[in-house]
Amino acid sequence: MIFGRGRFEAAVAEFETAVHQRDAGVAEKAFDALQRAFGQADDAGLRKAAPRLAALLPDVPPGPRAVVAVVVGACVERGADPTACAPHVFRCAHEAFAEAEEFARRWTAAGRGELPDHDGEGLTEADVEEFGYREVVAWQSLREFEMAGVAMLNSPAVRRDAPGRPELLAAVRRAAEAAEDRFRFKCLEYALAVLDDEPIVAIDRATGAGFALRASGIGDNFQLHTLLAGALVGGGHLPGEAPSADAVACCRDRAGMVPTTGSFNLVGADGEWIWNEGNPSDIPVVDGVRLVVLDPPPYTRSWDAGRFFPGMTGDLVLVRVLAPEESAALLARVAEPGR
Repeated sequence: MIFGRGRFEAAVAEFETAVHQRDAGVAEKAFDALQRAFGQADDAGLRKAAPRLAALLPDVPPGPRAVVAVVVGACVERGADPTACAPHVFRCAHEAFAEAEEFARRWTAAGRGELPDHDGEGLTEADVEEFGYREVVAWQSLREFEMAGVAMLNSPAVRRDAPGRPELLAAVRRAAEAAEDRFRFKCLEYALAVLDDEPIVAIDRATGAGFALRASGIGDNFQLHTLLAGALVGGGHLPGEAPSADAVACCRDRAGMVPTTGSFNLVGADGEWIWNEGNPSDIPVVDGVRLVVLDPPPYTRSWDAGRFFPGMTGDLVLVRVLAPEESAALLARVAEPGR
């Protein structure tokens, strides 16, 4: 059992026992063995181990906990069940972001100036004494928890059913606010905000044509913009230059990125621009649907089209063309565009 495929499973079992027995010395050795053996483990072994490691996370000491979460995320990327792992990862990530928020507030209140990087460079033992061990460790663990969280959220089932997602999103945003947005965990924040089976209505201001669509797994508005143009311009519903089929495919499920040029300026019902750098949850809701108005682009915008989250399948389906009176009624509720 100490060689080949069984080595990882043996290391997991040893680490599990040591954590439950609170044997720090054995746990440290088993943890090192677990990391070394991961690369040689087969997918079947990782699928078995991931739920055990995830369930163990709350009992793992704060120091190695985030790295164990990353190992769980790597197991999920190799085929382990994300729905069994996500609740534990979200719970521990929420705790880390809450403690990191407290660290940032204490640091600022003490007049220490710019917050330290998350690698811990510049932090001293005196800082640990002043701001708290758990808080300092949490501050240093956020990048790892971001990686693990995104690995869980690539799964539509996790995004739909896993408990703790709204609470974690709120904690991520509070931590960024406490850090005065110097540290914003954009990947985790955007993954937590991804919409699935979400109704979106797009209305072309110039023609008055309206379209009901349904979006899932779209990470940012660059991706949404490309898929909108593919469905509406590429589908022959609106005039203009459509993105290439390759660009649209890369925004759905094809690997890679393809250069493209924007077809619209996206505007919300409040008259504010919907920036490509944002995500679909930024689109204001009107009558239970997210309403986006399509205006001509004020200048040429080009980008590399693809998926914001390479492990997440994106989709935008045209459900139906709205009747003219439906489009007119919605368009009448839209404010004049601002900037």
